Amino acid sequence: MDGLWHRNSALVQLLGLCPLLAVSHSLVNAAALGLATLTVLLVSNTLIAALGRHLHDAIRLPAQVLVIATAVTLIERAMLAGLPELHAALGVFLPLIVTNCLILGRAEAFARRAPVSDAAVDALATGTGFAAVLCLLGALRELIGRGTVFGDAAWLLGDAAAGLEVRLFEIDHALLLALLPPGAFILLGLLLAALRALSALSALSALSALSALSALSARPARSARPPRTGTDPRDDAVHR
Repeated sequence: MDGLWHRNSALVQLLGLCPLLAVSHSLVNAAALGLATLTVLLVSNTLIAALGRHLHDAIRLPAQVLVIATAVTLIERAMLAGLPELHAALGVFLPLIVTNCLILGRAEAFARRAPVSDAAVDALATGTGFAAVLCLLGALRELIGRGTVFGDAAWLLGDAAAGLEVRLFEIDHALLLALLPPGAFILLGLLLAALRALSALSALSALSALSALSALSARPARSARPPRTGTDPRDDAVHR
């Protein structure tokens, strides 16, 4: 489950940046590509985990690429048939999921040696973390660049979802830079900086708590007051 946060593929490992920056100019596009990537990752990890021990090293990588390409092709054909507008909006970046180093990397580094259940959980965690960052970046770019959130929702959810669009301000006050590739780089850099600052703050808080605990445990215990022995001259005066 580290793929959700501690080893997030987009913000920590910086994998799959090409579709992350190119397609995330709206929340709908980002959500569609994130779901497609998650589905491909789940299918490929599961199949490769099931086949991993039966594949010779000489054909292992070609077989993994073939499994990934088959899953991507099925999803791409299904989207073309059911969601043609969204398919056209994603363009070449939908079939290019095959070359996403995130998917082949998880297959080679983890899935081929893991049980099927563990590979499926890893795919869900990694894919969900990647899709979450993709959606966050898409929502920010759409909000800043167009003044809306969830515009063109009908492309993903059908005509009934057309009313889901929320407009926060008019497009005349929007910043076009956010919809362009330089805006994607800038926003991704700000997200990375925020993540680093949050991690540093968490580490500092943990270190402060550990230091306080160590100081408390190292404090010497209070010794009991020794009893009076009667050798004090004042005691002798009292006895006299």
